[in-house]
Amino acid sequence: MTSMSSSARPLLNRRLAEFGTTIFAEMSALAVRTGAINLGQGFPDTDGPEEIREAAVRALRDGHGNQYPPGPGVPELRAAVADHQLRRYGLSYDPDTEVLVTAGATEAIAAALLALVEHGDEVVALEPYYDSYAACVAMAGGTRVPVTLRPHGEAGQRSFRLDLDELRDAVTDRTRLLLLNTPHNPTGTVLTRAELAAIAELAVERDLLVVTDEVYEHLVFDAAEHIPLASFPGMRERTVTIGSAGKTFSFTGWKVGWVTGTTELVTAVRSAKQFLTYVASGPFQYAVAEALALPDTYFEGFRADMQAKRDLLSAGLNDAGFTVFRPTGTYFVTTDIRPLGEADGLAFCRALPERAGVVAIPNAVFYDHKEAGAPYVRFAFCKRVEVLADAAERLRKAFAH
Repeated sequence: MTSMSSSARPLLNRRLAEFGTTIFAEMSALAVRTGAINLGQGFPDTDGPEEIREAAVRALRDGHGNQYPPGPGVPELRAAVADHQLRRYGLSYDPDTEVLVTAGATEAIAAALLALVEHGDEVVALEPYYDSYAACVAMAGGTRVPVTLRPHGEAGQRSFRLDLDELRDAVTDRTRLLLLNTPHNPTGTVLTRAELAAIAELAVERDLLVVTDEVYEHLVFDAAEHIPLASFPGMRERTVTIGSAGKTFSFTGWKVGWVTGTTELVTAVRSAKQFLTYVASGPFQYAVAEALALPDTYFEGFRADMQAKRDLLSAGLNDAGFTVFRPTGTYFVTTDIRPLGEADGLAFCRALPERAGVVAIPNAVFYDHKEAGAPYVRFAFCKRVEVLADAAERLRKAFAH
């Protein structure tokens, strides 16, 4: 039997043809090759709370989760997720039917879109967007419709904001679902109560489903607050809310995420999820259940620590000559490289390791409208203080005049 040549039939499904190796893999490889400080990919360089690590060790030793956990997730974690949503946001979910544990938020996004989007449905997403959004919409057979967050404000108060009129205009009779991310990666924008209320009214008016990626819910700074969209009138019954342990507890390698929603929505998402990983992260689920029950002092301290790191790196970037968009959430800061005499973020980031000994991510890879994201570059500040200080000094030496 002879094999089919690639010229006769493409090996890669045409829906995924535009997606090759991720920018994170490329830039992380550059960091290794050059010995540069990696402020590209969003993972901490320290582990989370010792007691939570020990909870995972205890679960392993006690034989909890060493075999397949239950399909919806271990009961302890589902109960902890429900308690967390009720305690922090006043949202009540049945842990038995309205909570689903996933292999991180990325699987939750994929399962939700595969379950809820039909071929040809339009999915409206805020641009720039986390790179898996586009791939998951494509795998579901949907059509992505970007609504661009645009620069706003003056020096010291720059941010990216949503144009609600543009969002309304993007919704058509073919729109099935809104895909939202707040706090927003990569811009650091946190949607306000007024913006969320307007989005909720639009979703109800047009009878839209909504998937909200809220993995940075505990990383909001200054006067910003995280408000789940599901808490607005008419939204609980049409919203799939996604959370994750990775960003909040600095255990990104554990890959423990979750979905909350009505029984009907969660059942639909589970129908897709069971054919993706089936189950995952058994022992870690028990540890995350304990993590979600940590006292408020943990979450407050975590947020204060990250805000201080944001300020440190932002100051260094400003001193080096970048225009800095001060994030009110996540652990990323977006910069404009045009004051440095640059305009192509991708070329800038590919040269940056050799030029300054630092790795960053070009925001253009998160845009359909590449020109809109071309001059912007993202840096992660979820690193040790001494690493951030070193990176800031390297950037100052490379660019400051």
